[in-house]
Amino acid sequence: MIKKTLILVIGFLMLSSLVFAQGQEGIHEPGTGNDTPEIKEAEQGTGQGLDANSTGQGSGEGQKVDTSQQTNNQGEVQQAQEQVRTQINDIKQEMEQKRQQMENEAKGSTDKKQQILQNQNQVRVAAQTLSQMANMIGGAGKQVSDIAQNFENSVQATIKSEEKIQTRSSITRFFAGGDAKAAEELETEVSQNQQRIQELKQLKDQCECDEEVKAMMQEQIQQMEQEQTRLQALAEAEKKSKGLLGWIWK
Repeated sequence: MIKKTLILVIGFLMLSSLVFAQGQEGIHEPGTGNDTPEIKEAEQGTGQGLDANSTGQGSGEGQKVDTSQQTNNQGEVQQAQEQVRTQINDIKQEMEQKRQQMENEAKGSTDKKQQILQNQNQVRVAAQTLSQMANMIGGAGKQVSDIAQNFENSVQATIKSEEKIQTRSSITRFFAGGDAKAAEELETEVSQNQQRIQELKQLKDQCECDEEVKAMMQEQIQQMEQEQTRLQALAEAEKKSKGLLGWIWK
């Protein structure tokens, strides 16, 4: 009887020891990699915080880079615009000197010749200005320069024709009327120059250049256009001048 009781007590103690050991295995200290829910939540919260901080830092650095790039781009644009203004001012000064030189050369001529040269020298200056601007116009620069050169060459012809008209004696005009041949020569040059003006306008509109460059091109084109309008009116008036006996030669 005593032996049976002793065996039961020993068995009970062993069973109690096993239960106690299993209970200890379910409890872990923080930071040991256990599966306790509270510890998992804490670890997840910490990870999320780090991710948020990392994302914030990345965005901030990206914004700094973008801002820096924008600042650099603006600086380059401003620098390019300043260079354009400098070039334009240099060309204007050079062309003003050309204008004064032409006026000085015309001073030894008659009053009528001086007036002719004063009007048409404006076209010469405009043409030379466009030629000087060729490197600022881009791919169309060569075309603009060629047209400007043809325009300047045409000025020499229009000066001769206008001179014939303006210096025609009053007696000859009274009897024979205007110089029809000179008027026709003038109209031919004007017609060709009007075509050149249209080409210049198209090249200006298509030009991928600074707006100040386009504005300066437009100024020169207007000078050319105004002079062609004047010459066309002169030629038409000369052809209408019949004279007293003009019908004989008409």
